[in-house]
Amino acid sequence: MTKNNNNVDAELVVREVTDGVWTFSKPFARGGLIPFGGRSTAIQLESGGVWVLASTPLTPRTREKLSELGDVAFIVSPDAVHDLYLAEFQEAYPAAKLIGVEALLRKENLKGLTFGGVYGRDPADAAFGFEHEIAACYFSGFKNKDVAFLHARSRTLVEADLLFNLPAHEQYGGHAPWFPFAAALSPYTALHRRIVWALGEDKDAMRRGARTVAGWDFDRVIPCHGVRTRFAVSFEKRRRISDFLRSRIGQDTIETGGKRAWEAAYKLYLQ
Repeated sequence: MTKNNNNVDAELVVREVTDGVWTFSKPFARGGLIPFGGRSTAIQLESGGVWVLASTPLTPRTREKLSELGDVAFIVSPDAVHDLYLAEFQEAYPAAKLIGVEALLRKENLKGLTFGGVYGRDPADAAFGFEHEIAACYFSGFKNKDVAFLHARSRTLVEADLLFNLPAHEQYGGHAPWFPFAAALSPYTALHRRIVWALGEDKDAMRRGARTVAGWDFDRVIPCHGVRTRFAVSFEKRRRISDFLRSRIGQDTIETGGKRAWEAAYKLYLQ
């Protein structure tokens, strides 16, 4: 338990999104400048154990909540860049299976870690132990090699860099710092469509992945970057709703329309 992690706890927002699904949100600025926000997600599995997408530090509050939820069974990195805290999670939960993508195996800072499952290395039909509750789609054609996850019971899509919903108000304690690029990066904007198109290094693979996720049954989206708010409205209206809710209850709680948001953001791949 480090001093830095204790400090992070002061900024951490821990919330139960729906029954058995918890998020851990905190400030994070990409390149020290763009206020993307950061978020981990923990899901209680019906089969026992906890599945964790580990994208924020293992702070004392995080550790305490995970202990309440059960034994951590899976530690998941959703792509090639959300790896900062994998080592501390594996050190704290050595019995958990670490899941990641092939690109992580080439990173020097992760050389000492033991991966129990790797998207892009293992066979495409490989099962890592949670697929009966959480489906996965590996985007081999995406620059960051992201994986989208579907928690079927709660109809929730969990992902990292495939879908943004900025500004990251929740992750900044109610009001994210203004930044031109970040303020416009939400699923219904042309900017978002252009970015996911540009980051698609293999367009055919991207089309397959986009169609797979579009075929899933989900309504909620938990992104690593941005608020969990209603996607099916314009950016300005969504901002006004978010501001109103923060002024009344201090949190973003409207969580529906995620499928339409995905279809809008990936329109160029789905048409």
